[in-house]
Amino acid sequence: MNTLTSIYKEPDIKFGEAGWISKSPLPRDQQQSHRLHEPVSMISSIDPVNGHDVMGVTGHPSIIDGILTIYFESDETRTAYMHTPVNHPYTRLPGEPSDEDDRGG
Repeated sequence: MNTLTSIYKEPDIKFGEAGWISKSPLPRDQQQSHRLHEPVSMISSIDPVNGHDVMGVTGHPSIIDGILTIYFESDETRTAYMHTPVNHPYTRLPGEPSDEDDRGG
């Protein structure tokens, strides 16, 4: 008796077959990712004031807001952006947000 055949395990996925079906999920797919749709950082290289694409962001002025970094073409456009008023009656919400605040649509 060949000892190799006694310890051989049939693979879960047979790639040689034309419409293979996995017998079980891969270990990484057994639970939902906790980081799904949660980027660590975001970068915008389009100047929000004039709409120009900032090529080679090294050396250009920027601001960091949480995980978002916004690059500007010049200090003038950065200053104009910082002095743009918020289009909302309150700069901060007057109270704690509730479940009714996010109704979609």
